[in-house]
Amino acid sequence: MHRPRIVVLVSGSGSNLQAVIDACRVDTIAADVVGVVCNRIDAYGLVRADDAGIDTELVVKHADEDRRAYDARLAGAVASLEPDWIVLAGWMRLLTMDFLGHFPGKVVNLHPALPGELPGTRSIERAWAEAQGGQRAESGVMVHLVPDEGVDDGPVLGARVVPIDVSGTLDMFASAIHDTEHALLVEVLADLCNAPTDT
Repeated sequence: MHRPRIVVLVSGSGSNLQAVIDACRVDTIAADVVGVVCNRIDAYGLVRADDAGIDTELVVKHADEDRRAYDARLAGAVASLEPDWIVLAGWMRLLTMDFLGHFPGKVVNLHPALPGELPGTRSIERAWAEAQGGQRAESGVMVHLVPDEGVDDGPVLGARVVPIDVSGTLDMFASAIHDTEHALLVEVLADLCNAPTDT
């Protein structure tokens, strides 16, 4: 039986990567992380992958390289790993169709906000600021497919609400978001990878 191959793209600490690695190790996700691709040489996600014995590849954008040329090169690096699923776990670059076009229906993104809310960066901080101003009482996390160059707006695979306690701190709220990210990402990938496939 084919065991799905997951490639994870990371730019930072890789805590969501760690959640996926751990879940694959105990078969909560019936798949294997076969590679981690990173665009920052100092990202701790590379250390996590090395510690787990997972192949890593550093694909840094050249100073004179435009987005599409970079994405085409990135696509080549990822394609060589023969992924069934590509997971953007703290990947801090918007991808063009020069990457996405190679992997239709296979790219999964994690975003720390609810569907249709707070697209782009610093979503946790923006939600906290709105809550401080009395404009919101909750935020959340979603996992979605990335079919095109839209920002955080692809078909939703899962979402979970996280209440905002303004009597607490931003760090406490961020921690609640991250805990929810780990759980929801594992849940969605388990559903995707444990489902019967044609391969």
